[in-house]
Amino acid sequence: MTLTLERIRGDVADCLGEDPADIPVDENLVDYGLDSVRIMTLLERWRRDHGATVSFVDLAEEPAVESWARILGVATP
Repeated sequence: MTLTLERIRGDVADCLGEDPADIPVDENLVDYGLDSVRIMTLLERWRRDHGATVSFVDLAEEPAVESWARILGVATP
């Protein structure tokens, strides 16, 4: 499975126990309950499943789905 913007959004929603439609792509995910432990969980999943090579700091500095897609090198529509 390829890492896509919607996959990132879905993984975030799964981690937060929310519906993906309730996770905005352009807002700070910390405001939705995302914390450092969950960011690490997501990062480890993406490293394992998709070969992501970014760091925790890369994601923590810009906690939004759109930003993460850019950082992870995902093409966005």
